Amino acid sequence: MAADIRAGLTASPKWLPCHLLYDARGSELFEAITLLPEYYLTRTELALLERHAGEIAALAGGPRSVVELGAGTGTKTRIILDAVVAAHGAPPGAGAGEPDLHGPVYHPIDVSRTALEEAASKLARPGLEIRPLVGQYNEWLPSLRDLPGPRLLLFIGSSIGNYHPHEARALLSLARRGMSSGDTFLLGADLRKDEARLLAAYDDAAGVTAQFSKNVLHRINREFGASFDLDAFRHLALWNPDKWRMELYLESLRDQVVAIPSLSLRVSLAAGDRIHTENSYKLPQGEQQRLLAAAGFSVAKSFLSDDPSYALHLARVP
Repeated sequence: MAADIRAGLTASPKWLPCHLLYDARGSELFEAITLLPEYYLTRTELALLERHAGEIAALAGGPRSVVELGAGTGTKTRIILDAVVAAHGAPPGAGAGEPDLHGPVYHPIDVSRTALEEAASKLARPGLEIRPLVGQYNEWLPSLRDLPGPRLLLFIGSSIGNYHPHEARALLSLARRGMSSGDTFLLGADLRKDEARLLAAYDDAAGVTAQFSKNVLHRINREFGASFDLDAFRHLALWNPDKWRMELYLESLRDQVVAIPSLSLRVSLAAGDRIHTENSYKLPQGEQQRLLAAAGFSVAKSFLSDDPSYALHLARVP
């Protein structure tokens, strides 16, 4: 964190990595965002999963291991897990979370042990064993094939949109190298749509997204003794049509100098200076499929929602 903060706030233009948004408070705020009327992504993906989970589980071959990147609280994951357990058939008399030598095992990956414990508690059900994996994605993806197969890897919630396409391809390629022939990968990704719909989703009328965006400054104040005045910044959401992405910034409302004692750092900002905090790419369907193909996957089937457009891609390792 210290290295990221120093690198980002001494750069020109300034930036902070989006993973810093997700401490306990940030995660709570993001969960609140998913319930907002403007934030179509969660309910659209949820409806897609409810409609197609059974088919996805069947196409995935009744996986023994279900691995999820960035599981969060698992609201949508439960739909997939229910379908996977049904495909196996819950053993008679099994209790929630009890091991079954032939049943599926769910492995959520997250850096937060607390979040994983919460997800494990919420997602426990008969016929499913849950074994959380604490750490970064790159710590676990290379060893996916060590888990019982066939394997289904989940990366839903349009989290892939936070990565530059080159970074997304690198992450997908890392996952592909850790998987074996016949394994499957479910990717949930938002699609490009009209600017007004996008701007409303990332700058809601109630200001919850603004609180979430400013939480990164609140966190640096708390953990590094910084002196950021949150009222001296505004949340700014912009659509970049040339790069097919939403861009989120914190914009300084006045000239200011912020001290970060733990880093022996002073950050000067003029009125109008921006700190870039997050991108959310909205690639066309064809570009998303090409990204999967470039990483070594073969798209078995894509499931598309009605407006607002959103895609679930089920890809297979040849």
